[in-house]
Amino acid sequence: MSKPNIIQLSEFDITQKIIESLSNICTRAVLFSVKNESKDATQIADELKISLSTVYKTLSTLEDLALAEVDKYVISSEGKKIKQYRSRISKVEITLDNMQPSLNLYPNKVESKSDS
Repeated sequence: MSKPNIIQLSEFDITQKIIESLSNICTRAVLFSVKNESKDATQIADELKISLSTVYKTLSTLEDLALAEVDKYVISSEGKKIKQYRSRISKVEITLDNMQPSLNLYPNKVESKSDS
């Protein structure tokens, strides 16, 4: 039996999905933009100079993959509830061994305000 090629990999393989997502520079930029502090989508879009719709789509993907989460909600001056996002990881290592990817995710240890 021959080895499966890349196209035959299971589309439900979470490791593969994470690696594919992180191969996108925009995804990495959004994820690591919220590594040290939580931000809303507008702040991220302004900081990275990318469209707000791209940020929302990327954040949705990162949430689905459990790489980012809603850290808190803030109320805008107009009374709207705004999500503040935070990265759940601080570091990623991807290695290949015999064409099999290995993924190591390191948790983002968040300092609480009482720790400072």
